[in-house]
Amino acid sequence: MVPSVLATAAVGVGLAQGALAASFSVSGQQFKVTASHLHGEGFAQYGGIDEVYTSVKGDKKTKVPVAISSFDKATINRMCQSVRTDIPLVGTVYLRLEAGNDEKKPVEAKNLFIDVAQLDADATFSDIDIGVAVKDKTRGPDIKPGESVLPGGFAQQARTADLYGVEQTAWATTAGTFTLNGLSMRLGTDAKMECY
Repeated sequence: MVPSVLATAAVGVGLAQGALAASFSVSGQQFKVTASHLHGEGFAQYGGIDEVYTSVKGDKKTKVPVAISSFDKATINRMCQSVRTDIPLVGTVYLRLEAGNDEKKPVEAKNLFIDVAQLDADATFSDIDIGVAVKDKTRGPDIKPGESVLPGGFAQQARTADLYGVEQTAWATTAGTFTLNGLSMRLGTDAKMECY
């Protein structure tokens, strides 16, 4: 768990300084995300299985079911991401990232995948198609190589998706490019640092 927090912090600093390509994945433990508005184009959602580490040493894995939400491209206003990590002999540490607080400069992502455990939002979809087989979906980015989708699973897809008042818990986020405009990163021990 400690390496995942440090890696997330390093990615955030690198992106803010322009030192890293904006392509990353954060996984291994659940984290919380909020946003005032997510607008996505080329949306697909389908069931999958993530393998996550369940020990501090990183030597044990378990499988967890997820709903994989994917977007060809997305803009996100007022995004907050927080990770809680319990560190032996130190206590609980929180990492909080914020970006896109300027309405004119939202977070931007291409080929975005979010492995969701829980989602609450008000949602509007245009040209939605529910119940298509995953292998037959025509919207959203291609399934990632090596990604575990539910056998015989089905998907829903839409031309556009708008989610308002987003509160979600996720296992992983991956993007081909991720532009975090107005990035702010903080570490601390106050539970109020969680996004919700």
